[in-house]
Amino acid sequence: MSFPLTASCRLFVRSVLRMTSPEVVQRLEQRARQADEAINILKTQIQMLKQHAVTAEEQRLKKENDQLRLQVDDLKAKLTLAEIQNGVQQVYLPVRTAATEAPAAQTADPAPKPAEAKPGQKQAQKGGKGDKAAGKSEKKGEKKGGEKKKGGPPQEEKPVDVSRLDMRIGRILSVKKHPDADTLYVEEIDVGEAAPRTVVSGLVKHVSMEEMQDRIVIAMCNLKPAKMRGITSQAMVMCASSPEKVELLDPPAGSQPGDRITFEGYPGEPDPVLQPKKKVWESVQPDLQVTSDKVATYKGVPFTVAGKGVCTSKTMTNVGIK
Repeated sequence: MSFPLTASCRLFVRSVLRMTSPEVVQRLEQRARQADEAINILKTQIQMLKQHAVTAEEQRLKKENDQLRLQVDDLKAKLTLAEIQNGVQQVYLPVRTAATEAPAAQTADPAPKPAEAKPGQKQAQKGGKGDKAAGKSEKKGEKKGGEKKKGGPPQEEKPVDVSRLDMRIGRILSVKKHPDADTLYVEEIDVGEAAPRTVVSGLVKHVSMEEMQDRIVIAMCNLKPAKMRGITSQAMVMCASSPEKVELLDPPAGSQPGDRITFEGYPGEPDPVLQPKKKVWESVQPDLQVTSDKVATYKGVPFTVAGKGVCTSKTMTNVGIK
């Protein structure tokens, strides 16, 4: 049974037949390939963007870590300097290596076994112990009898005052930045000896390198030498100091390297080296002050260079000295 096709049906059939022609199918396949290529390109770009974001974050974190490491190093240097100024002895531990970490049992030789004593030797040993005991009892009896201990009369302890500090005039011959600490200078200072002393100072943030070069300063020369970030410091440059500001003390005109700083009423001789355990520096330092007249003093007595005058601060008043 057949039905006659209307005009609209015939048009629809013709359009379907045209759409299913080879050219249409080829165009559709081409567009599908282009769509797949576009999708692959987008995937690649997304992956690249992810990698770039991860790399940028890694670089940012690395930069932050480097900055934090520098800050920690600077704080360590400041702490070491403060401890040295306050007489705290620095102890530097050796670097551990694989060789030093090896168990001692592997390298240590076994302890030799004691030789067995013969019967005659045992009796002699017993007799020896008895002689020793008798000797001890005799010594105890001598002590009880009133025999005095050997040794001379006890030495008198020197008074703890500014006379025990070896402060001298020095000239800074050279100055440079510490290779391992941004806040430290390394100076070579002539203090009137055969060779200049190496001094490490935490003054980078307070005094310019140009101001340090060839400067006449006051150096304390009998602090115990100490390593600061790998360089041994053999003295300390004396400064007027407050939490906000630090400036070098000025010796009187005409001062020469090696001139001694003296204090009227304190005639004692300085210690060769201040021993940290005796805490002489810690006891004296709080009384080192700059007066309202900008004069450096100890308990009100001026820092004096004989025949030349007193030491002063350029601008600071009523602050400590260290």
